[in-house]
Amino acid sequence: MDREYASRIELGLRVIVTAGAAGIGRVIVEALHAYGAHIHACDIDADAIANLNSSLPEVGTTVADVADANQVDQFFTEAESHLGGLDVLVNNAGIAGPTASIDAISPEEWERTVAVNLNGHFYCARRATPLLRNSDNAVMLNISSVAGRLGFQNRTPYAATKWGIIGFTQSLAKELGPEGIRVNAILPGMVEGPRIERVISARAKTMGQSEAEVKTEMLSNVSLRRTVAPNDVAEMVLFLCSSGARNISGQSLSVCGNVETM
Repeated sequence: MDREYASRIELGLRVIVTAGAAGIGRVIVEALHAYGAHIHACDIDADAIANLNSSLPEVGTTVADVADANQVDQFFTEAESHLGGLDVLVNNAGIAGPTASIDAISPEEWERTVAVNLNGHFYCARRATPLLRNSDNAVMLNISSVAGRLGFQNRTPYAATKWGIIGFTQSLAKELGPEGIRVNAILPGMVEGPRIERVISARAKTMGQSEAEVKTEMLSNVSLRRTVAPNDVAEMVLFLCSSGARNISGQSLSVCGNVETM
């Protein structure tokens, strides 16, 4: 991040990041840590948590599934004890869900996608809000997707939950704004890494195309004709935590190279 913006990030921010031990979440944790934040992260993957503990021992961690309200309660109890309060919640946890036509999706697949992607955001926001009320720089960031503003063929559960996060964000921005809590959504596009490769592979099988054909087709719908790096998303998180974003709330901010359609 540009040093001018970095100087606007309050040192010692107390931050919770869900699904923070791998993927985009891990990059967000590393970026915040580099700018002096105190962080507590959760992840469902115990091995990823162990790796994070080894690399950044200052970061507090909890193994937790955000789809389980009891596990979220335990996570927040540990995070509050570790941080002594909260300034920023990064609601990052999410899963891709199934890739299939609507009649081929099982109720269990639908319910699991909703449980992680939408219920998890609710469980964490519910616990974070009382803590954020005591912060002078309170920020809630909900990670949605460009699938939260565009229809996504054969990815109905995922798109439905990511659209839901937009409504969740805009409603909370109205509800919590008078208390000084800023609430925004970040909408990543095609983020480089194993997850998008799995999405491409699943879509290729569903559509009867090669993975190379699917990737080319997907990039043709991006104005900048390129994927997004996880660090691009982390940079947006840093900006939204800074004083430069003190009047930004209720917004859905795409980091996608302008995905035109999906």
